[in-house]
Amino acid sequence: MSFVPKLARFTMVAALALAGWAAHAQEGVTKTSIVLGQSIALTGPGSTLASAFHTGAKLYFDRLNAAGGIGGRKIDLVTIDDRGNPKTSAENTKKLLEQGVFSLFGYYGSPQVTASYPLIKEGDVMLFAPMAAADEFRGALYANVYSIRPGYAEEAAAIARHAETMGARKMGILHAADGESMAALDSATRTIPSMGGNVVVNASLASGSVANSVDKTMAAKPDSVLVISDSNTAANAVRDLRAKGFRGPVYGFSNTGESLLAEELGKDGAGVVVVRVVPKSDTAKVPVVRELMADALAAKAGKTNVYMLEGYIAAWVYAEALRRIPKGDVTRLKFRKAMEGLDDVSVGGFRIHFAEERVASKMVQLSLIDSQGRVRE
Repeated sequence: MSFVPKLARFTMVAALALAGWAAHAQEGVTKTSIVLGQSIALTGPGSTLASAFHTGAKLYFDRLNAAGGIGGRKIDLVTIDDRGNPKTSAENTKKLLEQGVFSLFGYYGSPQVTASYPLIKEGDVMLFAPMAAADEFRGALYANVYSIRPGYAEEAAAIARHAETMGARKMGILHAADGESMAALDSATRTIPSMGGNVVVNASLASGSVANSVDKTMAAKPDSVLVISDSNTAANAVRDLRAKGFRGPVYGFSNTGESLLAEELGKDGAGVVVVRVVPKSDTAKVPVVRELMADALAAKAGKTNVYMLEGYIAAWVYAEALRRIPKGDVTRLKFRKAMEGLDDVSVGGFRIHFAEERVASKMVQLSLIDSQGRVRE
């Protein structure tokens, strides 16, 4: 056999191997990195929440990368600002996919997820841990979305049960008009009546001044009020409710942010009850919180909050799935199988469960803000 045919065969094998590696690299995986894509509001509406989530995720990935990454590969989180605009989020997603990211990670906002999802619906790209709680993302129509947090229906159910124990069956709702608040409002108006509650009024905080919306709500004589908005707007609504003599329970969904709302309100927050879907962000007795607090202090990232913790947990869970891929042969299919194999796993004391479902946690807890502006469990 001549040398030329041997060389030709060797060249062909090498070319095929190179082609296989190129296809692999197009998935956002190289010998030294795994590239994730993220479109969130670094500025504009929702940026307070989204930026905190991003900071928490980066803190964990930075810790992981400093220790050598996973199998010698570091996590590269490519983040683009969408300014809270769903159309921009979809445009950013298109850019990220064209760059060949391995997966999408940690989007903020239900409208942003809705706008971006058609771009990955027919493929194998996963959108992991969106900070978006519209109930439909947990259904069959969003098969490539894997969530850490439960949907707003579970939050609304927890609030309805608590209100019932307080004898407060007539509920008023004050809500912002941003997309995430509207997704939460939709769940609330469907879930609370199904559990025996009565939504007597819902007033938009964007249709006029907060004071006018509060007046409209109080005129309906509710026993309790659910405020759906960011922490700043919610704080203004709560202050006006109390100033006008409302003494019933006041509730907030997780997108209100218990620790941020407590800081905004101080002593005026006494008696406000807020949902959270992660542990308290300042309780060092939980390992994942303790590690976040240490990393945030070392990086001078500021005081931790529930959104930062949610991002930190999401990054930790993502890394845990990558660690479980046999022999470090990272592909999207094997990553999905590894994620679905996380069956009642502790991530720093936070339990996750992806086996046979795409929602890792059902944790829905109510926190009470006390007369000192502190969050109590």
